Amino acid sequence: MTAAQTTSSTTSEPEVLLEVSDSGVATLTLNRPKRKNGLNKAMVDQAIAALETIWGDDRCRVVVLTGAGTSFCSGMDLSERILPDEMTFMRRVGHLCTVIHDLPLPVISKVRGGAVGYGANLALCADLVVASDTAVFGEIFAERGLSIDGGGSWLVPRLVGLGRAKEIMFLAARVSGPEAAEMCLVNRCVPDADLDGFVDDWSARLADGPRRALSVIKQQLNASFERSFADAIESEAVGQALSFRSKESREGAKAFFEKRVPDFRSC
Repeated sequence: MTAAQTTSSTTSEPEVLLEVSDSGVATLTLNRPKRKNGLNKAMVDQAIAALETIWGDDRCRVVVLTGAGTSFCSGMDLSERILPDEMTFMRRVGHLCTVIHDLPLPVISKVRGGAVGYGANLALCADLVVASDTAVFGEIFAERGLSIDGGGSWLVPRLVGLGRAKEIMFLAARVSGPEAAEMCLVNRCVPDADLDGFVDDWSARLADGPRRALSVIKQQLNASFERSFADAIESEAVGQALSFRSKESREGAKAFFEKRVPDFRSC
């Protein structure tokens, strides 16, 4: 694994850590464990910068988003001033979610402990969410007299259905890891001791996968609820026509006939 890469910070300890392994797994860690990784302006700016670094680094093939210490993210750190003003800050944190959503790589959230408010929806912005049995997703906005942020108004209804989403949001629900998996709010819930190994396995499989094809698949699935069936068919036709001409496709076919695992990294 390469040495940790971090964005610059005026503090001695970076708010966000970025490591890129030799296999192309980029791990982005929210790094304010004493504040349960509560979000402030510095963390948002550093996280966006780290994701932009990943976007431009051809070594990166998959991203793991997680939190340092015992929590994923406790949401906004309300002990700090919202700078420079509420609207500018909220658009900035929204941009962080958008970058994760649009990043042309698979993103896995690895969640243990609290994922609260914005932190809950930040985790759900990832393509795949793996939760520890210690995880708690707290959609506590209404309890604080706040409306939804972090893309939750878009994400949660698509994951669990509109009726269940209203129940969660109206009642400021705290959903445990096992409950979240049962209602399909997250992909998997595993024992805390197994969380790191499980995510390592998924990230390794994705890192060995077809980078270009996975990017197209992500884009198509993200757009699926906004497209008509006819539009989806046309998008698939264009994507597949280009895929058939790609080195990845040729390697996949060759591996099939040679009865071996495809080596997409060679592409």
